[in-house]
Amino acid sequence: MKKMLGNLSLDSLSSKLSEKQRKQLCSLMGNVELTLLYKASVHGYHASAFHQRCDRQGPTLLVAYNRSGYIFGGYTSVDYTQSGRDIRDERAFLFSFQGVQHSNPLCIKINSGYTARYDDARVPNFGDQLYFCYNNQPVVYDQRAGNNAFNFHPATVYGNDTQLTECEVYKVEQKKDPQISAKVKPWRNVEWTAKRRDELMKMIRNYKPMMTSVSRVRILMIGPVGAGKSSFFNSINSIFMGRMTSKAMSGSAGTSLTTQFRTYPVKDGREGKPLPFVLCDTMGLEEQSGAGLDIEDISSILQGHVPDRYKFNPRTPFQPDEQKASKPASLQEKIHCVVYVIDATKISLMSDKLEEKLAAIRRKVNSLGIPQMVLMAKVDEACPDVEEDLQNVYITSYIKTKVQEVSSRLGVPVSCVLPVKNYSQELELELNCDVLLLTALQQMLNFADDYLDDAGPI
Repeated sequence: MKKMLGNLSLDSLSSKLSEKQRKQLCSLMGNVELTLLYKASVHGYHASAFHQRCDRQGPTLLVAYNRSGYIFGGYTSVDYTQSGRDIRDERAFLFSFQGVQHSNPLCIKINSGYTARYDDARVPNFGDQLYFCYNNQPVVYDQRAGNNAFNFHPATVYGNDTQLTECEVYKVEQKKDPQISAKVKPWRNVEWTAKRRDELMKMIRNYKPMMTSVSRVRILMIGPVGAGKSSFFNSINSIFMGRMTSKAMSGSAGTSLTTQFRTYPVKDGREGKPLPFVLCDTMGLEEQSGAGLDIEDISSILQGHVPDRYKFNPRTPFQPDEQKASKPASLQEKIHCVVYVIDATKISLMSDKLEEKLAAIRRKVNSLGIPQMVLMAKVDEACPDVEEDLQNVYITSYIKTKVQEVSSRLGVPVSCVLPVKNYSQELELELNCDVLLLTALQQMLNFADDYLDDAGPI
């Protein structure tokens, strides 16, 4: 006999999410697990039933289903308490699996300056705009009325089909990695000391490219919009300046904030000499054609034809003038190492189109014999154990699986994938952050030397 809960069997409380969808949604929130709290078809579409089961449960994920096959909803990290207040929640977002043809969920963050939701006794809402189980009925309602808490059209999220077939709410709990509690041996050895940081800075200062014809190696940063390319430069620049800097434009816009090809030298302190490397920043990659950085532009950059501050045009690839195109660029002008910057929180959500674009770029880079590596950024956002202590980055099994996933999807060896945390909201430099960033930079210089060694005498 089935175990009963009141007059309901436990079978009736089973989740409608597939295992793949569950994993994809969890990847938006980090290393978490979901527990079903509320199911509208079982408990009723009434606000009181929702609050009875979901209040004071910590972070929650609401998942709604409609007749058109859309699966959509939202996440909030702040408890429901019926407080009658506007809730600020920087982690809140909407998501949508847009019908059966889309395998990865769209993620929509709340617009700056808007509250994440209004916390009262009514049905759940996001941005005080999108209401679920509106008027205690199986419907969703977009009460925009001049309030644009989210940049979306209803069709984007739920296909303009407001009739719900189900609404579920899950408790979201962070997993504690048993590897950390057991104090297991790190899977990579890092010396988290001020002495090590100083050693890395000294090695980078004293680095001399293997070829005398090259005074500074050129490192090209490539990655999706918002992955952290510009933030990496700002972080390295901050370390050597001894304070927070923000020379390269960075942020979290939907399209690339970098619209020019920029070559960023780094000085050793305010009055110091330029260091022996240049970080080259590019426009972000976007999955659709005619948007973001074009592969032909990357080819021109790799071969040293694109000048600093060239403004990208996604519709028209860069065309070098005939005089320059007729002769190869000098070794000094070419790219000596390519670094892909990938957001650790979005690896599982990488679309097939973006993966294909990266594969095409890798083939081009390989054909030119240029070494490649991956920076896996935002590891602190991907894993709460790392957010708590950055030294856990090489202990937690979750980050290790993410490194392996990046290696598999981008086709680079695991040893060429380096987790980092860029500076974003800090006001002061932090030792652990510096060590990870400088270790990655040192590896880039090593790879550049490998390329110059193969290039032979010029």
